[in-house]
Amino acid sequence: MKKVLITGASGAIAKALSKELKNKGFEIYGLSRSGRNQPFFDAVFKWDINAGTIDWEPKSAPDVVVHLAGSGIADKPWTKARKKEILHSRTLSLDLLKAFFEKRGLTINVLVSGSAVGWYGTAADDVLHTETEPAASDFLGQTCLEWEAAADRWENWAERIVKIRTGIVLDGQSGALPKLITPVKWYAAAYLGSGKQQMPWIHIEDLCRIVLTAIEDTRWQGPLNAVATENCTNKQFTSTLCHVLKRPFWAVGVPSILLKIILGERSSLVLSGLRISNFKIRQLGFKFRYTSLKDALMNLIEPLH
Repeated sequence: MKKVLITGASGAIAKALSKELKNKGFEIYGLSRSGRNQPFFDAVFKWDINAGTIDWEPKSAPDVVVHLAGSGIADKPWTKARKKEILHSRTLSLDLLKAFFEKRGLTINVLVSGSAVGWYGTAADDVLHTETEPAASDFLGQTCLEWEAAADRWENWAERIVKIRTGIVLDGQSGALPKLITPVKWYAAAYLGSGKQQMPWIHIEDLCRIVLTAIEDTRWQGPLNAVATENCTNKQFTSTLCHVLKRPFWAVGVPSILLKIILGERSSLVLSGLRISNFKIRQLGFKFRYTSLKDALMNLIEPLH
């Protein structure tokens, strides 16, 4: 039985992943700011990144660390302080855990660290972006660069390091999808800006399976894009969501200027988007369960009705 330590244990991805891991017979431990226990976890411990403390004294090292901790990108305005929090919650947390293991002489087999397709920035083009590209120079690109650099600093404490660059995670219970469903249900569907921006997405079940494969398959290492094969624009996504919810699609857009006024710099999250390649993980043999956006949405939405 392998022991897995998940940071950000109270988050939606951690909750879904822990269920998948428990079904596979893993022993699961977590770190979170509250230290509150979660379903499927054997134990959750409290940590304080700012204070540099972890309320845990392990008898042995876990086999695997899955790093999912990080403040929400879209939750609050991007003030200078918030940008610092977004970055440090991802990087300093990983450095703290490495120092914790180093002090105790502990090493692990695999570090699977979260990252994001924000690595490629918020430009608009028709290029299919791959893992070989350098990080973009904007806030998201540089955040991902430092995030992945923090993972690379585990070189002497982990035999293998995998960095999962995740797209928009579709989950019926949390994240972006419930927020997108609400206006559609009230017959107020609208695409954002021009609607031509790409929305690289992934079903949460496939994301959990990707993390599980990254843990078990020794061929997986370095950066890997975790996005579905089917590309879609914001307008196509909205139209498909309307179809699944049996609501009309009026093909009306929310003006970009209005979104910029409301969201400020965060508007780049919804007004920009790139086509992202998943060829690398498919070449490694990963089979997606949800290759069609329509099928993914139907799977997530039908249980809610």
